[in-house]
Amino acid sequence: MTAETAYHGEMGRQFALQATDSPYNAHTDRPAMLKLAGEVSGLRVLDVGCGAGHYAAELLRTGARQVVGVEGSEALLEAARERLGHRAVLHRHDLEEPLPFLADQSFDLAVMALVYHHIDARAQLLAELRRVLRPGGTLLVSTTHPTGDWQYFGGSYFTSERVELAFGDGFTLSYWRMTLEQFLGELLGAGFVLEELVEPRATEAARLVDARRHDKTHQQPLFLAVRLRRP
Repeated sequence: MTAETAYHGEMGRQFALQATDSPYNAHTDRPAMLKLAGEVSGLRVLDVGCGAGHYAAELLRTGARQVVGVEGSEALLEAARERLGHRAVLHRHDLEEPLPFLADQSFDLAVMALVYHHIDARAQLLAELRRVLRPGGTLLVSTTHPTGDWQYFGGSYFTSERVELAFGDGFTLSYWRMTLEQFLGELLGAGFVLEELVEPRATEAARLVDARRHDKTHQQPLFLAVRLRRP
């Protein structure tokens, strides 16, 4: 995520707030990814683009031995520090750059929730994640659904381009729209093995927050999540 597209300042603060109980982040993506993670007790976990620390908090609650978060936005890191205190190790770092401060084969699990599509240097990032995961380790990745992006932005399904989406109070999200073939091809091409793919739908808790958005996730594809293994 480039410096220009990271969630800085007020945008980061708004995102941190809405991610706490939003129908999409809190009640669609997060439960699906945590289910894919399975049992995390005793694991050392890397939270890639850790945001406001929602994933880290849940992973620690369910028994992770240690969580290390990497995030480029100081505003989101401030929210993560408030949420986590000293329970996680947090690094401010641009994910477009390598991760030299992380040791080889030092993590059992890496979680990259709704971050991948923001990154330009995706091949480099995947190579770094393969480096820091132990053999047999797990990588979880979620992204916007290629079909959902096609339905929203129109044009050719096979278009690969940066798109912009309105967010919050006058802000814009910038991310890569890509096909399913490209998304999976990049992950498999980086040497990971696909173990499971899901198209998350909102939990019942989302209905209490926003019934319309809850129903939308059950009618059209909005997100995609995969579990991969590092051989």
